[in-house]
Amino acid sequence: MAIAETHDLKHYCLDVARRARSASEALARAAGQQKIDWLRQSAARLRERSVEVLAANDQDVAAAPGYGLTDAETERLRLTPARIASIATALEEIAALADPVGEVIESTVRPNGLEVMKVRVPLGVVFFIYESRPNVTADAAAICVKSGNAVILRGGKEAAHSSRAIVDLLVETLDEVGLPADAVQLVSTPDREAVGHFLRLNEFIDLAIPRGGEGLIRRVAAEARMPVIKHFTGNCHVYVDRAADLDMAERITINAKCQRMGVCNAAESLLVHADVASEFLPRIGSALAAKDVEIRGDERTCHFIPAARPASEDDYAAEFLGPIHFRQSGRLAR
Repeated sequence: MAIAETHDLKHYCLDVARRARSASEALARAAGQQKIDWLRQSAARLRERSVEVLAANDQDVAAAPGYGLTDAETERLRLTPARIASIATALEEIAALADPVGEVIESTVRPNGLEVMKVRVPLGVVFFIYESRPNVTADAAAICVKSGNAVILRGGKEAAHSSRAIVDLLVETLDEVGLPADAVQLVSTPDREAVGHFLRLNEFIDLAIPRGGEGLIRRVAAEARMPVIKHFTGNCHVYVDRAADLDMAERITINAKCQRMGVCNAAESLLVHADVASEFLPRIGSALAAKDVEIRGDERTCHFIPAARPASEDDYAAEFLGPIHFRQSGRLAR
C-alpha cells in the first residue's frame, strides 16, 4: 500500500521513528535468551515458508527490467532455495555470537574504593539504508536486534516484495518470543523524500548506516543529523606473493571472483608478484577463462596471458559485477 494514499509522508516517518524508539527501550531490557530464541525461530520460519519468500522474490525479479537493472544487479536480487537456506544459517550464526549488551570492557577501582566500569549498552535506533539485496534485510535486522537496537530498514524499491516477505516473518517471531514487534520495521514507501525525513529525526534515531552507491552515501552523510557509519568507493583485491602456494592462490582467486560474481565483495583486481608472474598468470588466466571471466591487464600481464585485453587506468578502480562484463585486472608487483 502506497503511503501517499493514506498518510502524510512526514507524519508516517515520524510515527515509524517514534515506534522504533519505544521498541528500543523495551529491547534494551530484553534478556539475551529472548534474542537468541527470536533468531533461531526466525531461521526455522524462513526455511518452513521459503516458498512464500521465493514467490515474493519472483515478483521483484519479474519487475527488474522495468527498473533498468543490469544482469548483475538482477542476479544480486534473485533468491533461490539455497540462498534462503544461507540467510537462515546466517541468523543462526548471529544467534551463536556472544551477547554484547552488558559486557564490561573496562574496569577500575578509585582510591576511595569506588569501582568504575565501562559497560556496553545498545545505541537505540538504527536507520539502515541499503541496496536491493534481500539477504541484507535479514542480516541487518538480526545484527541490530542481537545488539539490543531497534532498526528501521529502508531497502531498494526493486526488492520491495522480497524484503516485505522477510520482515513479516521476522516480526511474527518477535511477537512470539515476547520482543516488541516494532523493533524491526520496513519503510513502506519508495518515495526518496522519506529518507530525508528520517535523517532529520535525530531525537528518535541514533545512527544512520547507508550501504549502497557513492551518491546515496554522500547524500546521507550530508543530510543526517545523527552519526553515520559510511564507506565510499573501492573494490576487492587478491594479492599473490612470491612465497605463495600457487595451488592455494589459484583456488582463492577463483573463489573470490567466481563464487558469486554480482556481489560487492567479489574480487575485482588481481595483483601478482613479478617473481611468480610467469608461472601463475598463465594458469590463472586459463582457469578464469574457463569461468567466462574476461581479463584486462597491463603490458606484462598481456604478455603472459595472450587472451587478456589491455587495461585502462579506470579498469583498476572499477567495480564490474557480473559474469560477462566482469574484468579481472592483473598487475605485477615489483
